[in-house]
Amino acid sequence: MKKNAVIALFSLLLVGVMVLSACAPAAEPTAAVETVVVQEVVQQTVVVEVEKVDPAEGYKLASIYPGVITDADYNTLGHLASTAVQSDLGVEMSYSEAVAVPDVDRVMREYIDGGYNIIFAHGGQFLTAVMDLAPQFPEVAFICEVDNPVENQPENLWLIDRNFHTPFYVIGYIAAKTTQTGKIGYIGGLNMPFTFQERHAVEQAIADSGMDVEFVHEVTGDFNDPTKGRQVADTMIGQGVDVIIGSMNLGMLGIFEGAKAASTETEKVLVSAKYIDKKNFAPNNYMTSALYDFTDPLKEIVTRIMEGEMGGYYNLEFGKGVNIQMPLSNVDPALDAEAAQIIDKILSGEIVVVKDSTPYE
Repeated sequence: MKKNAVIALFSLLLVGVMVLSACAPAAEPTAAVETVVVQEVVQQTVVVEVEKVDPAEGYKLASIYPGVITDADYNTLGHLASTAVQSDLGVEMSYSEAVAVPDVDRVMREYIDGGYNIIFAHGGQFLTAVMDLAPQFPEVAFICEVDNPVENQPENLWLIDRNFHTPFYVIGYIAAKTTQTGKIGYIGGLNMPFTFQERHAVEQAIADSGMDVEFVHEVTGDFNDPTKGRQVADTMIGQGVDVIIGSMNLGMLGIFEGAKAASTETEKVLVSAKYIDKKNFAPNNYMTSALYDFTDPLKEIVTRIMEGEMGGYYNLEFGKGVNIQMPLSNVDPALDAEAAQIIDKILSGEIVVVKDSTPYE
């Protein structure tokens, strides 16, 4: 029988988020829940109506997150997707948060021993463990995220390609058209295939824009350290960078703080972000965000698993889990139309954003 459940969720200050992320230990499997947990960004409360569906007999989803579900960022997005599978498809769901890479094999095996037959590993850092375990349990469907195709993909593994480079091309173009100093910067957490891809895409966008722009890029060594984010931002701003493209999680707070501190009434440092709307962090310095939503992709994959399709490759793209936040903020309003045209050209194939994982020296 279907029924509606109305869930009102608490607000979360960012400082509290950082404490939780820093201190939370790797969690044991959490029991399946009847309600949907939704976490909005800082100082926001949301009320949602959830229409319950009849249980999907025989299917149990275990979701594994590298961070806490209250981070109002990447892990929150993964949990929203998992709870949507539970509420919309009727699949029993349990989850573990703050799981470290060395622990993920054990956690997955515990779920499998408990009868879970769909394992969602939300994070590319879990891929090696998933690739090792999937062939040992051919009756279990695994889902993991990647940034490139992999060799010898098991038949019972679904890969979600996040394609971070595509929205970063658009953001790079906007930045090139916006800078007043002729210098834009990129700040990431670590040197990884996707951070290389993002930076190469920004360089391609700068070239395609026809603007004479210098591109400065750096990684802090940690996606979640605001202090390091602030230090790198301060250095870049001191070098004349006035538009910063951020590819961080909680580390974005430090970038925004640096931008606010360096801005005056007549000269602003603008910042773009990733994953969610982060305008509340610095309304006067916020430009846009590469928005990600794993809900529809995960629901589609689980539906296909339930129909017997145990493995495959799912590309995230504009309109399918990826968007640029519009309208843009604190920039020339004419750039909204330009950005929309670029997205259309990418979708039509007129613009091909090169997926280049070549490391930077």
